[in-house]
Amino acid sequence: MTTRLTVAQALVRFLAAQYTERDGERRRLIGATWGIFGHGNVAGLGQALVEYADVMPYHQGRNEQSMVHAAVGYARQSNRLSTHAVTTSIGPGATNLVTGAALATVNHLPVLLLPGDVFATRPADPVLQQLEVPYAGDVSVNDALRPVSRYFDRVMRPEALIPAALQAVRVLTDPVGTGAVTLALPQDVQAEAYDWPDDFFAERTWTVRRPGADPTELARAVELLRAARRPLVVAGGGVHHSRAEEALAAFAGATGIPVASTQAGKGSLRYDHPQDVGAIGHTGTATADELARTADLVIGVGTRWTDFTTASGTLFAHPDVRFLNLNIASFDGHKLSGTPLVADARSGLEALIEALLVHGHRVADSYVAEYGEDKARWEQRVDACYAAEEPDVRPTQPQVLGALDALVDESDVVINAAGSLPGDLHKLWRARSRDQYHLEYGYSCMGYEIPAAIGVKLAAPERNVWALVGDGTYLMMPTEIVTAVQEGVAIKVLLLQNHGYASIGGLSEETGGERYGTAYRYRAADGTFSGEPLPVDLAANAASLGMRVLRARTVRELRAALAEARAADTPTCVYVETETADTVSGAPPAQAWWDVPVAETATRPSAVKARELYERHVSTRRRHL
Repeated sequence: MTTRLTVAQALVRFLAAQYTERDGERRRLIGATWGIFGHGNVAGLGQALVEYADVMPYHQGRNEQSMVHAAVGYARQSNRLSTHAVTTSIGPGATNLVTGAALATVNHLPVLLLPGDVFATRPADPVLQQLEVPYAGDVSVNDALRPVSRYFDRVMRPEALIPAALQAVRVLTDPVGTGAVTLALPQDVQAEAYDWPDDFFAERTWTVRRPGADPTELARAVELLRAARRPLVVAGGGVHHSRAEEALAAFAGATGIPVASTQAGKGSLRYDHPQDVGAIGHTGTATADELARTADLVIGVGTRWTDFTTASGTLFAHPDVRFLNLNIASFDGHKLSGTPLVADARSGLEALIEALLVHGHRVADSYVAEYGEDKARWEQRVDACYAAEEPDVRPTQPQVLGALDALVDESDVVINAAGSLPGDLHKLWRARSRDQYHLEYGYSCMGYEIPAAIGVKLAAPERNVWALVGDGTYLMMPTEIVTAVQEGVAIKVLLLQNHGYASIGGLSEETGGERYGTAYRYRAADGTFSGEPLPVDLAANAASLGMRVLRARTVRELRAALAEARAADTPTCVYVETETADTVSGAPPAQAWWDVPVAETATRPSAVKARELYERHVSTRRRHL
């Protein structure tokens, strides 16, 4: 039996019938489709979404990149078992997807991209917005999505949709290979009819695998663990993707091994768990980083070992340090010349617990007491950063976080991605649940926070969802506020105004750049941007987009505004001015280095001094072989 439909109609019907299953939980794979329509998709996918509105929900976006961010936020909150599709026209609409696609792929989060493409039949060549490539007739702007997609196909014939769609879903549901998946759809093919086999539209359930550990690798891992005297776990995002938090807590509790966390892994243990020692790396706590420097075995669970985590190869200083990498991806399992334990994080941890309990393995009580005392001292530093002895003055950035920290409970979700906030949050935030801390730091994309908050809220409408946004990030991409208002998605935006790029300004100063071009100020007579702060009213801007805005000038007003926003059932923004970007202060300094190369030759004293310090740090770098 067959059914005659257009390619676009067939694709929508197919996507509506795809499901995932893991541990008995069954979810619809594509929960909704985001779209901005143009001539490249309005008559194809646009018409199909109208035709099948009863089975495929639709969200109207304002920027193509931000639609991908919303889909990614939804996918992460849904434990990668469900995601959204994103459709655009050809030309700039399609190329606007590239940044979002890169973010999804870097973070191993599934999203389906459906950009329109130029005519397959080429009745007119070129068409509006077509990129002409003199050396290749089969290239379009969508080819820019190839390197940032985990799967890419261009559907040039109706019947080619069947294998392309099946492959797309295979990759979206692969716990190792997932990321952005792109099906480029020529605008004429979208509207072309075909007699589709009805089996193509049958419900399919795709099992999200939990591969177990190889017995030989498991035996080697147990041997390393039993021999270690100062082991340290580094929990990455794979812990959350696998829902391995309970297994990790059981492993840490049984062995006494302390657990540090990357940005993606924070919240793997609650902040008050005895074995949680906080953030690790350049933005880490003193407790975790000192443990890392003396660890003789570092157990990475679901981490990619980025430069922020390893302090650019300078953090793990024990002369005989070894690495044990529990990771579902073989590619990551072999990093740092580590002993791989290639398995799903939860399955692997459960296997380790079972094997170690046979021998009753646990670290020395003196080691537990040591890091427990250090952890308590760090918590005192956090309290000091959060404290606001004068409630009627402008808050520092850490005091803003402290006010929010005092208000939320385990049901709140806090979202951030870029600027100075990730460092402060990683060091200071007290994660109360497995998914409260939502930091996109794999790509650290400015503009992610507001659309991602919408995606998270759509996935978990019962939760309070906070987008923490600096002024630089806000100016990149505030437009999805309109979407939140239109659909009544009651996100909370905490907007911090410090008149510039605080994070990059500090980095510029450290590396000899003298904060050049990092403040939002008038141009001065000497040509630099060092005049008065610009009179930009971001609160008024958010209000003009339809959002309710609460202004807070002092710590006291901030506490009241946050409480009012948390209780609101409409999209609400809390706007607060902190210190300016060139005087940002309050959080503890970096506890470990990060490699940003400094000019090897320069005449300005600041750069010369920065180079001298840089060379001292570089001399401590180590290749783990």
